[in-house]
Amino acid sequence: MISSLKNLNWHNFLARPRLPAPSAEALDALGRQTTLITGAGGSIGSALALRLAALRPPRLLLLEGSESQLYHLEREWAEAGAAGPMTAILGDMADRALLDEVFAAHAPQLVFHAAAFKHVPLMEEHPLAAMANNILGAENLVRAADEHGARVVLLSTDKAVEPSSVMGATKRVAEQIVLSAGGTVLRLGNVLASRDSVAEVFAEQIERGRPLTVTDAEARRYFLTVDEAVDLLLTAAALPEACCLLASALPAAHRITELARFMAGELAPGREISIAFTGLRPGDKEAELLWPEGESTWPVQAGALVSVHSPSLPEDRLERALAGLRAALAARDLASALAQLCTLVPEYRPGPAVRVRAQQGAAEARL
Repeated sequence: MISSLKNLNWHNFLARPRLPAPSAEALDALGRQTTLITGAGGSIGSALALRLAALRPPRLLLLEGSESQLYHLEREWAEAGAAGPMTAILGDMADRALLDEVFAAHAPQLVFHAAAFKHVPLMEEHPLAAMANNILGAENLVRAADEHGARVVLLSTDKAVEPSSVMGATKRVAEQIVLSAGGTVLRLGNVLASRDSVAEVFAEQIERGRPLTVTDAEARRYFLTVDEAVDLLLTAAALPEACCLLASALPAAHRITELARFMAGELAPGREISIAFTGLRPGDKEAELLWPEGESTWPVQAGALVSVHSPSLPEDRLERALAGLRAALAARDLASALAQLCTLVPEYRPGPAVRVRAQQGAAEARL
């Protein structure tokens, strides 16, 4: 995290009470389980790892695909004096043999799946990579966990709701995969001060004396802190009903311009900092939702979580579409892969940039 962000009081910006923390009973139950975290070197994965370490579980398995992030995680672990047995594993979801080896050797009972490609415009440029990592990676993990009797808790995103981007659509498919295997899905909004977040971008721009870049004056997002995100994951994992789609119970979205002005006032008081509007990027929406309008919800944890009834594909159709997607990705056939993605997420319509890439790929294949 950028040093200037560490001491910001985000709740002054959020203007709401902190979301409730998990109960002592929930934490005690989680502390008795061997746990695997994927994407353990990311902002949420590493914060979750340190929180779980304090519970002194029998073993904590930290799987990370980035050598650099795993190195920094081990350093952070040592500097924090984290207790309990920890096993760091360098590898990714594409390696099914590695996953089976991890489950066979360590028998994790609980899996937090936080590994994913998340940058919306970048994934519009690399749709095949997004589908391979976010969908087939999740499928690999869920199948391995299911075969070894482990429960999966998926960290999802509001961008999976009525998705306008490849990234959002792939996360919606990952949700369906986890739910079909009896796992738990938790949708979060934008996590403040997480790595490569808009808050980090603003902090860097303020430090360099540059205008703060915002896509659109009316762009709105649901925001929460890293600590709140970890609390919600722990609360979701401790719920007795495993197979459910949950969303953070955030009362209102904030305009991104409000965040820009707050950070400018906090990090550069008395300095005039302008805001430059750059236009929505490929895959961006003006506003995100935590669940579609019209879908039924009910509270499962007062002030923290709601359960969402969100229709998914029947299991046989899900399996057929996933098989078709695997074949399309193996052939690097973007047009076919997008067709399968639209079958898996009927409400998704590929954006212009992705459609152009698919048409170019099809034209090149005919040459």
